[in-house]
Amino acid sequence: MHTKPTVSFDNTGVAFAHKSDGALRKMYGLFALMHYPFLLFTAIKLANWGLKWNLPIKGLIKYTVFEQFCGGENIPDCGEKIKELATYGIGTILDYSVEGKMDVTSYDHTKAEILKTIRESAGKQYMPFAVFKVSGIANVTVLAKVQAGEQLTAEEQAAYTRAEKRIWELFDAAAENKVRIMVDGEESWFQDVIDSWVQAAMRKYNKETAVVYNTFQLYRHDMLRNLKDAHHDAVANGYFLGAKLVRGAYLEKERDRAREMGYPSPIQATKEATDRDYDKALQFCINNKQRVFLVSGTHNEVSNMVLTELVDLHGMRRNDERVYAAQLYGMSDAISFNLAKAGFNVAKYLPYGPIAEVLPYLSRRVEENSGIAGQSSREFLQLKKEIARRKSLSNKA
Repeated sequence: MHTKPTVSFDNTGVAFAHKSDGALRKMYGLFALMHYPFLLFTAIKLANWGLKWNLPIKGLIKYTVFEQFCGGENIPDCGEKIKELATYGIGTILDYSVEGKMDVTSYDHTKAEILKTIRESAGKQYMPFAVFKVSGIANVTVLAKVQAGEQLTAEEQAAYTRAEKRIWELFDAAAENKVRIMVDGEESWFQDVIDSWVQAAMRKYNKETAVVYNTFQLYRHDMLRNLKDAHHDAVANGYFLGAKLVRGAYLEKERDRAREMGYPSPIQATKEATDRDYDKALQFCINNKQRVFLVSGTHNEVSNMVLTELVDLHGMRRNDERVYAAQLYGMSDAISFNLAKAGFNVAKYLPYGPIAEVLPYLSRRVEENSGIAGQSSREFLQLKKEIARRKSLSNKA
């Protein structure tokens, strides 16, 4: 009887096999710096200021945080990292990470760039998904008014119609190119509008397999119920539910707005409640694997282990196309590379875009690594362990 490889996130030799000794030391220095949030935030402010005034700091940013967390400034720049990930059995999700400037020109440019990622991914097994954020191609102020049931002006109605047209262009292109496409989660006050568009696209394109995926943010206390309702609709209307699970990214923003506007916060009361619902959502998706295609988007080691146990418990092939784990490029390599080594489907979000315009994304990644309990410390200790392991091997040789 064939024994499946044991899954462990402690194997740093597997986690950093793709890193040279020099790259490993460089990464170690960057994560060491993340232990000092004040220095980081000061550096981010200085970087923003320096780019604004055209100071010669672009190279410094490019060869530090940009190189760590991004693929390049355009799709061709990402080629080497895409190949490197594929060598280790990890897929790439090209993620155009430039934030919209709230004007038609910006929205159309972003849509055109996402269309490029869809075409680039077509027919490539190692590029299993495309992805986009609705806020990059639509006026979210208008979407919020629609969700609130407010009357739109003629200009706002035109903006809404254009946004809907852009989104359907992306869905249509994904279906035509046979590329699975994920729609990222957004703030609760316009998420319902997005959900309605995605549900309509799933009803149209997910009849034979999951092409369109929606995102379920489990830091919202109503999201497990929303996932079950989405599954019910898929069963009732004869299509496959594409579900990407994440914990969520707008916690403080959501709570602050709820407090300011005097409505109950949609966010879970505790992190433990979020963790509980996330793992319950994993279980629900695997229990309903006949109808659900799952992408588990988390850097949480416990949840990733829960996913592996569920797949094995259900007697599924570890590379079943219905189940993927996903992490961000430059983070949690111990999870991504060890999962792939054990035979699971894994993909990395690979952000790209002009350095100055991707800086807001980089700022959030730096803050995330310094802010998540144990995130930067875990990465740092794993790097330290691998450097010591290599040094020990070198001494023995």
